[in-house]
Amino acid sequence: MGYSDPTASRDLLGNRSLCFIFICAFGLVTLFQQILYGKNYIKRYLEHSEGSLEFNSTSCKELRQEITDVKVLTMVKTSELFERWRNLQVCKWEQNKEETDNFKMSLSRCCNAPSFLFTTKRNTPSGTKLRYEVDTSGILHISPEIFKMFPDDMPYSKSQFKKCAVIGNGGIIKNSKCGREIDAADFVFRCNIPPISDMYSEDVGSKTDLVTVNPSIITERFQKLEKWRKPFYDVLQNYKNSSVVLPAFYNTRNTDVSFRVKYMLDDFESARGVFFFHPQYLLNVQRFWAVQGVRAKRLSSGLMLVTAAMELCEEVHLYGFWAFPMNPSGIFITHHYYDNVKPRPGFHAMPYEIFNFMHMHARGIVHVHTGPCR
Repeated sequence: MGYSDPTASRDLLGNRSLCFIFICAFGLVTLFQQILYGKNYIKRYLEHSEGSLEFNSTSCKELRQEITDVKVLTMVKTSELFERWRNLQVCKWEQNKEETDNFKMSLSRCCNAPSFLFTTKRNTPSGTKLRYEVDTSGILHISPEIFKMFPDDMPYSKSQFKKCAVIGNGGIIKNSKCGREIDAADFVFRCNIPPISDMYSEDVGSKTDLVTVNPSIITERFQKLEKWRKPFYDVLQNYKNSSVVLPAFYNTRNTDVSFRVKYMLDDFESARGVFFFHPQYLLNVQRFWAVQGVRAKRLSSGLMLVTAAMELCEEVHLYGFWAFPMNPSGIFITHHYYDNVKPRPGFHAMPYEIFNFMHMHARGIVHVHTGPCR
């Protein structure tokens, strides 16, 4: 009879035992990390299952702190930033009046939108030598003919509107069903004449009080209005009685094509307001955001409007603002809600703009909407 080893079936510290120990250790380490990172993750889940948490609850203060603890975007991986943002969505948003007032005061000192957002007869008298925003060596003499195109004074005053919605064109707003909520705002800003037809209005709404137009759109899509005046006029009709604002004094190339918009609308006897951003205002806004870490060749139209809205409105809500190829849940999205055309690389600093909006949301300054509306 052969000899039988009594320890053969025990596998003492053999492959199976080591594998089992490794799996258990990995599981414990993962659980420990989740508890440390999530700060009572299980409690959060139970609270979430009961409904939205109050903005100033203990859990929400911790969740907001997790966002504001990230001082610069490069401190965390995108996936970790997304997770912190997702966790924060269990909290109702509430305006922090003190934080908001302090932010508005900073903007008032540097930029003063109620007085200098647009060039007006009051802030830019006839005969002024207006310096361009980018072509600083270029100067435009404000002749009586140009002066006539300016409004007498700023059409909007400080905190004139209670609730404002600023609509970005990001794919994050697609399938959001936020249209009704957007249209309920007192004042709606839109960027660069985006489509708001029935195909999109359920998500983005249709109400528009002010819409920007980048002169490059007029140049590329409407041939500088040399022939395509009526098609451009028809496009603007989609925005009902909204005002149009253009960066006519960004550089010398923008001036003529921006003025053509005003002349065209006058020829069609339109009562629509046409305004031109004041170049000094845009320069001051650029400097303000550079201090906040947004350093780019050009700020996005969306950020310019958000900045203006902060002074003109009591409460600001952002929709369609996102700068990543996937939503906070990691699902890939199109760049715009209406197409997937990417911007010119290196022109804007969109991730840094959105990062600042996340901070402002966590501090109760603006409400950033990145999920579906109820």
